[in-house]
Amino acid sequence: MKIALVSDAWAPQVNGVVRTLATTVAKLAERRHRVETITPDGFRTVPCPSYPEIRLALGCGAEVARRLAAFDPDAIHIATEGPLGWAARRWCIAHELPFTTSFHTRFPDYVAMRTGLPTAWFWPVVRRFHRPAHRIMVATEGLAAELRTQGLGQTTRWSRGVDTALFAPDAAPHPALIDLPRPIQLYVGRLAVEKNLDAFLAADTPGTKVLVGDGPAAAALARAFPQAKLLGALQGEALAGAYAAADVFVFPSRTDTFGLVMIEALASGTPVAGYPVHGPLDIVGRDGRGTRGQVIGALDDDLAVAIGRALDAAPSACAAEGRSYSWDACTDQFIGALQPISRRLQAMAA
Repeated sequence: MKIALVSDAWAPQVNGVVRTLATTVAKLAERRHRVETITPDGFRTVPCPSYPEIRLALGCGAEVARRLAAFDPDAIHIATEGPLGWAARRWCIAHELPFTTSFHTRFPDYVAMRTGLPTAWFWPVVRRFHRPAHRIMVATEGLAAELRTQGLGQTTRWSRGVDTALFAPDAAPHPALIDLPRPIQLYVGRLAVEKNLDAFLAADTPGTKVLVGDGPAAAALARAFPQAKLLGALQGEALAGAYAAADVFVFPSRTDTFGLVMIEALASGTPVAGYPVHGPLDIVGRDGRGTRGQVIGALDDDLAVAIGRALDAAPSACAAEGRSYSWDACTDQFIGALQPISRRLQAMAA
């Protein structure tokens, strides 16, 4: 199958969306599908305000149309709501070709946090973008239910996976964490206002708080919480070692759609603490027992309480839960959700 995948999020960005898309493309290639990725690296770009790692393509409509027409895909998936996504959406609608989208990020919440304006003001744009999609791929049933309240009912499940060869309890501990006072409480992800990191770093808990990642809030967090240890962005074995060396993984965000880092931590044998909101609820469960009935963490409106309770989880139960998330199964879901373009429609679009 020839699959066109359009995304405004791509390398060198380091986040869960990019890891999900890049891994899916690699898995599709393993199955001998041809994938044409239309991403910002092929265009003139400017940095996204307040999120400079995201590059926004300029004047991309004609080139997106040319590349889609030249590739002549059997299916089109539009992953993000940025300039490339809107350009691909316009081309599909103009040629009456079906397409799928995915909902990775709660942009209405993010923009509201940065502007102080009501979240409800930004949902109409999201609804407009996704409404013509044949299907909207979402990571969890909780997110599907949320989109239904916004009038977007054509959702289908596209879960996430873990590289269990990399993220495992026996990974060599990161040397920067070995001698720190315990319990070591780890966060991995973007250092930005929407991640609610002040709540984590201000929580009254013993031990050491460690942040792995980068972002616009890094300098302010270092000044406000000098006792925290900031390691910057880590990848590969270094990241796996940070997960394996920690006693608990803390996910303070209230706005994420899933939280790939949570299942990476679990696969590393590290329990998860967070708030009882979508994302943590879908992975850890309200009772902290995940999908397998064994304690793998804790959720509470008091983050310090959640951290303390999560420390009681058995690493073996956490690792077993993490291993249940398979990239192969996710790729099956992705392929099954695509809407094939009939040759008749392709001929009409030519």
